[in-house]
Amino acid sequence: MSIFTKYEPLARSLAAVTHGGGRNPFSVVIDRPLSSTLGMIEGRETLLFGTNNYLGLSQSEAAIEAAIDTLRTHGVGTTGSRIANGTQSLHRQLEARIATFFRRRHCMVFSTGYQANLGMISALAGKDDYLLLDADSHASIYDGSRLSQAQVIRFRHNDPEDLHKRLRRLDGTPGAKLIVVEGIYSMMGDVVPMAEFAAVKRESGAWLLADEAHSVGVMGEHGRGVAEASGVEADVDFVVGTFSKSLGTVGGYCVSDQDGLDLIRLCSRPYMFTASLPPDVIAATMAALGELERRPELRHRLMDNARRLHAGLNAIGLRTGPQASPIVSVVLDEVDQAVRFWNRLLDLGVYVNLSLPPATPDQHPLLRTSVMATHTAGQIDHAIEIFATVAREMGVGR
Repeated sequence: MSIFTKYEPLARSLAAVTHGGGRNPFSVVIDRPLSSTLGMIEGRETLLFGTNNYLGLSQSEAAIEAAIDTLRTHGVGTTGSRIANGTQSLHRQLEARIATFFRRRHCMVFSTGYQANLGMISALAGKDDYLLLDADSHASIYDGSRLSQAQVIRFRHNDPEDLHKRLRRLDGTPGAKLIVVEGIYSMMGDVVPMAEFAAVKRESGAWLLADEAHSVGVMGEHGRGVAEASGVEADVDFVVGTFSKSLGTVGGYCVSDQDGLDLIRLCSRPYMFTASLPPDVIAATMAALGELERRPELRHRLMDNARRLHAGLNAIGLRTGPQASPIVSVVLDEVDQAVRFWNRLLDLGVYVNLSLPPATPDQHPLLRTSVMATHTAGQIDHAIEIFATVAREMGVGR
């Protein structure tokens, strides 16, 4: 028996997606970026509407120059984990910088955003504790819960009342209760009602962790995310996020006012046993964070663009999520229909993400777009026109 036998259903599903010579949507190669909004794919100039590069800072000149300068002085890597030889002064500077940005006392930096969730959730919740997770939580949250061995209770997506009901059932039960929500959910772009969840947290005496990966740099007066926009930052005990969205680099973090956070450095396995971020990435991240702080117009332009794309796709009769955010997903009925739509979009010069069940809410396939502050109105309108062309060809929408 082959060790890969268990993956035969997956192989059949992939074959169905790529039948007839279609592309593998999970291995598209961007040959090179031409700008934050344009890339070369299959030898063609292609509009990028699937990169999560919300502020366009992956191409920041300030970040690029900071990375180059640091490469010359610090080299290309650390060759060690944070608890061995992998902590340089730059790592401490970055943690202090992020803590200051969030107005928190403590910060831990991880090598990826995935590891930030994996490392924090698995260390904060033990086998005698309870994790209360939104049903639409990211894979990194579920993986962290498995590593923690805590008891997992799921509540209905974005439903504070359902959470409250489940917490009431735990009244008097020993063990800590940690609620985990996201700021903006990555599939449909819907925003968490953070103030309502904060109220449940206060009443129940639970702890609250917010994954603001898709909302930092996007929401709030200073770009600190949904908790800031909702006026409940003090109620969020732990904020987890990533550098790979609005800041355009790679890495993850957790900020908190809890003094126990430093102890997590000694028991979070994804933190302890992973090589630390290379110095050039740290320098680029700090430069990008400076741009985020100095240029609030990026955030405003981003939301204007999100509203333009959301309204335009709805105007041509396509079904999207209920609110405009930098993630605008088109909901389709059948996987085969979504695969053909996605392929045709790429043929005509628009790259988006194809998201398929079981990774999507309600088991519907999605054409997931993400918009940037650096997209022009003309680029957004052109993408909408191409969506309209493909929709007409396929008999979808109006």
